[in-house]
Amino acid sequence: MAKLPAGTLYRGKVGMWSWVLHRITGVAIFFFLLVHILDTSLVRVDPEAYNSVMATYKTVIIGFGELGLVAAILFHAFNGVRIILIDFWRKGFKYQNLMFWIVVAIAFILFAGFAPRHLMHVFSYNH
Repeated sequence: MAKLPAGTLYRGKVGMWSWVLHRITGVAIFFFLLVHILDTSLVRVDPEAYNSVMATYKTVIIGFGELGLVAAILFHAFNGVRIILIDFWRKGFKYQNLMFWIVVAIAFILFAGFAPRHLMHVFSYNH
C-alpha cells in the first residue's frame, strides 16, 4: 500500500470538497461579474449593441445558466459564513462537517424556492 506524502491535508473528505467547490463557485461568480460589467458598459458606448446583447440573454440556455449562477452564489455565500465560523469560533473545526451539510441544506432549500419561479420566466421568454 502506497504511503501518502507527509503534509497532505486533504484526502477526499468533506473539507476538501468544500474547499474545491468554494474556489470553483468563486471563480464562476468572478467571471459572471466581469461579463456583467462589460455588457452593462455597452449602454454608454453603443445603446443598440447593448440592446442586442440583452436580447441574446433571453434564451433558455442563459436561463439555465442563471440557475447555475444562483446555486453558485448561494453555496459560496453560506460556505463563506461556515469558513468564518471555522476560523473564529473555538468549536468551529469540531463542527465543520456538520456545518457543511447545513450549508448544503440551506442553499438547496433556498434554491428550490427560487428555481420554479425562475423557470416559469425562462420558458415564457418567447411567448
